Amino acid sequence: YQRRVHGEQYVKEYRSAEREEVRLKRQAKAVGSFYVPPEQKLAFVVRIKGVNKLAPKPRKILQLLRLYRINSGVFIKLNKATLNMLQWVGPYVAWGYPNIKTVKEVIYKRGFAKVNKQRIPISDNSVIEKVLGQYGIICMEDLIHEIYTVGPHFKQASNFLWPVKLSNPNGGFKGKKSIHFMIGGEHGNREENINKLVRDMN
Repeated sequence: YQRRVHGEQYVKEYRSAEREEVRLKRQAKAVGSFYVPPEQKLAFVVRIKGVNKLAPKPRKILQLLRLYRINSGVFIKLNKATLNMLQWVGPYVAWGYPNIKTVKEVIYKRGFAKVNKQRIPISDNSVIEKVLGQYGIICMEDLIHEIYTVGPHFKQASNFLWPVKLSNPNGGFKGKKSIHFMIGGEHGNREENINKLVRDMN
């Protein structure tokens, strides 16, 4: 029962946040100004290139981010340190700001837990409760909420998730991986466009 209540609460919370954003955008438009979204706190980072001839520093950072293989993805909290890391590994990754739909789809479809260094399917909520129950995270919806809102136990929640294994995007990558997304390539920060890429790879 408690889990269902949590799930319903979160749905209300996500919806009201979306409505508020729409309202602020309209308000800004009405007075002829721009809506500046709040600083993004969450990124989803996908590794898109291999490691041949990789310099030691980017290699080390990819390891720290747990991006050991191509098409693996992780959720990370954005702050000065992680943004700096993303600059270093920019040419090897695609990243951006996932919406709630992306977070849910990735975790439900590709989510595996890391329990005693083993990759375990999240077959039911007891897997989550056993490891994260002490932080008040007892079910899938709690886990998704903690990740999406970058909650106080984000670190524990994201470490609980094994790096996500995605597939090649439908029809392959369109642009050159060596060129930044903003100029027609694939790597670097693609902001909200990460959602489309993840859907193509999920």
